[in-house]
Amino acid sequence: MIDLAVLDIAGTTVDEGGTVYRVLASVVADHAGPVSDDTIRRWMGADKREALAALTGRDRDDVEALHAEFVTRLGEAYEATPPVPLTGVPEALAALRSAGVKVALTTGFDRQVTDPLLASVGWRLGDQLDAVVCASEVAGGRPRPHMIHRAMELTGAPTVRRVLVAGDTALDVRAGIAAGAGFVVGVLTGAQTRTELAAEHPTHVLDGVAAIPALLGVGTDGALLGPS
Repeated sequence: MIDLAVLDIAGTTVDEGGTVYRVLASVVADHAGPVSDDTIRRWMGADKREALAALTGRDRDDVEALHAEFVTRLGEAYEATPPVPLTGVPEALAALRSAGVKVALTTGFDRQVTDPLLASVGWRLGDQLDAVVCASEVAGGRPRPHMIHRAMELTGAPTVRRVLVAGDTALDVRAGIAAGAGFVVGVLTGAQTRTELAAEHPTHVLDGVAAIPALLGVGTDGALLGPS
């Protein structure tokens, strides 16, 4: 069994229709020219300031202004089409927590985006979640493992070998491997394909977070179904 599940937000636990990457591409295009879909895909799951800096070649001060514009545009897009939990995810989170597994979310967003997004889907610390970590709160975003390590600190998880990391991007998988997590799961609910995720050598590729309890031998009521 595991002590902690560390899950990405957009495309992994929350369905926002890929809006974040459309908005990111539009901000980059307006300030540095159009970028290809393949280029954007390489930055899926990354800290958004790091992505904007790399994609525009701007310095730190300029990137802060670009990030503020990104946050404003993303907020407007989410207001027009609100994100929703992915199918089966609320039930999966409840089953894991009933089984004694703590749940942490990690994200390349900062709190300006993350807190309203989670509020909009009705997820709160102490109810559905045990911790939330933003890339801006640690030394660096994915593929570095810092958000995972911070989630362990916040939840008291004693060893990384008893941590499961799941996300919908190659960078999520790389971060899980860099952390040394016992389970590193790529999920197919986001924008990247099975081939793209499998190329990073996760321990598992699943259809979605909804399948994680069964992977761990946890029933819908949180009861253990057998060895995990």
